[in-house]
Amino acid sequence: MTKRHAGGAGLSPARHGVMLAAIIAVVLVLSTAIYVGVSADEGGDQKNLAGGRAPQNPAAPASTGTWVGAWSASPVGAEPGTETNGMAGRSVRNVVHTSAGGTSARVTLSNLYGQQPLNITHATLAVAATVNNAAAATDTMRRLTFDGGLSVVIPAGEQVLSDAVQVRIPHGSDVLVTTYAPTPSGPVTYHPHARQISYVADGDRTEDVSGTAYTEQSEYWRYLTALDVLSDDSAGTVVVLGDSLTDGITSTVGANHRWTDVLSERLRSAAGSGDAPRYSVVNQGISGNQVLAAGLGRPADNPSGLARFGRDVLDRTNVKAVVIDLGVNDILRNPNQVEPETITDGLRRLVRQAHARGLRVVGATLMPFRGHRGYTAGRDAVRQAVNAEIRAGKVYDAFVDFDRALRDPYDPRRLRADYDSGDHLHPSDKGYKRMAEVFDLGDLKGSAPAEL
Repeated sequence: MTKRHAGGAGLSPARHGVMLAAIIAVVLVLSTAIYVGVSADEGGDQKNLAGGRAPQNPAAPASTGTWVGAWSASPVGAEPGTETNGMAGRSVRNVVHTSAGGTSARVTLSNLYGQQPLNITHATLAVAATVNNAAAATDTMRRLTFDGGLSVVIPAGEQVLSDAVQVRIPHGSDVLVTTYAPTPSGPVTYHPHARQISYVADGDRTEDVSGTAYTEQSEYWRYLTALDVLSDDSAGTVVVLGDSLTDGITSTVGANHRWTDVLSERLRSAAGSGDAPRYSVVNQGISGNQVLAAGLGRPADNPSGLARFGRDVLDRTNVKAVVIDLGVNDILRNPNQVEPETITDGLRRLVRQAHARGLRVVGATLMPFRGHRGYTAGRDAVRQAVNAEIRAGKVYDAFVDFDRALRDPYDPRRLRADYDSGDHLHPSDKGYKRMAEVFDLGDLKGSAPAEL
């Protein structure tokens, strides 16, 4: 019988050296493969989709940062003229302006006002080459996926969140989100009064880096209701709920001069110094919006602030604070004079919804509108009574006094001339800027009180 050494199988030194060298070689090969795989995941194979086979684009790998809202817009209704075909056979390239930068992005698409399923077979996201441009910046085009799939069917009345894609989104940049639906889907869910030019092309041109095919322009946002980013410079989102004054209906198209845009830049410039928090800003303004009343239809066109608060505020990404600027349309759009208590009670109901989620609420006083076709002395008295309650601290946690900041000192029932767009209700670009300038950034910090 052959005896074994106590050390084991008893390999010779030469054979042991050969095996050790082989093991080291295998380890080196595996390490190289892993390194190459990680490098590809960092975006090497996904950068240029046009002109070649586009790879499937799974959800972006985990990364550091905080998901925040970079842009959003409230769905308002069904776009007139799209009742039968929707946007079948056409590529819709929405252009949106970011209030936060990040390393990954995802979008929300809505078929809220559709009457049949919306079949999106192709969708992409890219950073625009320049502002107000349908062309994409080099190496930023990404194919969007939905739960890993390249296409998605959105049932009528619902919305869908895309998977995240890795792409560097600069703060203050324009982003292009393009969708293609090959078949009729019925009414298009849209946001009018975008004050931003978006584009449409015939056929499936979703991966076009060039904007040449996008010959049709539109001031609507279609299907797209939110853009989130994995941010390395923002810690949360401020949601502004409002009407046309927040929607920025009279601001310069394509200039991003809504007061919320200026507020976003102020927060960015402050960069967390002093009392200023590191928050992005998303705009949930709807022109003509009221606290209490909604439009016709199911779902209602232009839903009331109370009806849409959960969807447009509480469901936004990583909300830290809420700003409310509503009430003037409740005064102007009712055939009979509304009581101020009706408005303030409705505003308090909004505040209670926010407080139930631990969110702090900053509210705005209602600005003057003498000279507007809807002005009466009685309606102005209602406005002033609402403002008195707000200033007394009986409605919001804190308030910003837009009335005092923009009114004419010689005729306080009017907007100051240089802050007036000319219709005596909506501000000029200078007026919108003034609204953001008087906002105390420190009011956005802190939690909701136990009781108002």
